[in-house]
Amino acid sequence: MHYLHAADEGTACLLLAAAVDDDDELVFLAALGLASRPARYLPRFRFNIKNLDNDDCMHMFRFTPFDIVRLQAALKVPDEVKGSNGTVASGTEALCILLRRFAYPNRLKDISGIFGRSPEELSILVNTLLDYIYDEFRHLLSTLDQKWLDGEHLQEYAAAVRRRGVPLQNVFGFIDGTLRAMCRPSTNQRHVFNGHKREHGIKFQSVVVPNGLVANMFGPFEGWRHDAALLADSGLLTKLDALPGRAPDGNAFALYGDPAYPLRPQLLCPFRGAA
Repeated sequence: MHYLHAADEGTACLLLAAAVDDDDELVFLAALGLASRPARYLPRFRFNIKNLDNDDCMHMFRFTPFDIVRLQAALKVPDEVKGSNGTVASGTEALCILLRRFAYPNRLKDISGIFGRSPEELSILVNTLLDYIYDEFRHLLSTLDQKWLDGEHLQEYAAAVRRRGVPLQNVFGFIDGTLRAMCRPSTNQRHVFNGHKREHGIKFQSVVVPNGLVANMFGPFEGWRHDAALLADSGLLTKLDALPGRAPDGNAFALYGDPAYPLRPQLLCPFRGAA
């Protein structure tokens, strides 16, 4: 076990506080019993979710301890996550590291004090678990053949859209292209430059439904690509044709997009230049 040498408890607390930039994180460390440890040496601890209550977990990870356990099972996170350099963490700890990283924009250094790990270790664990989840579940973002997109659920989504005052009976979701900005690359700048946004980036096409979930994701593509081109390449219209059931007006279920998209039975959009 690694130790930080400290002459007394006060020095140990100062060393710990120096590694944390946020007052909320100091409160969190206090909940773990690390901000007031009386020992002469401050050990390099290991994170244990059992030391946290529901409020602490919700604040730091946006999930309760019970839901984190359920999420670990649903994502099939193994009991042990091992990085390429030999860094090892329990599945629960690795998942909490990932959740904290994504809870809001923060640096690895900012969360180092919470888990008792160096930024380099955290980086390895985050990337390892991300790669694992992507490999296991990426197919769910490329298909519409899912239980929560059956005829009954599509009826519910269309009804939710109508309750928002939309005068359409068959719209169950919305489609749009999104540019994720990046720093200007030193080479091949034209491939990622978007003339409309006047910035460099990569593009994705996503479909969302009223329950807040992303039903389909396609990309990344070069930043200069038009939304209509992404639609054609994705084959999404064919997938929409295969959706089960019909809307109350007898029409097929459809998505709603902006005027950049072509008007199709499965894809509705406003007229260009309409006031």
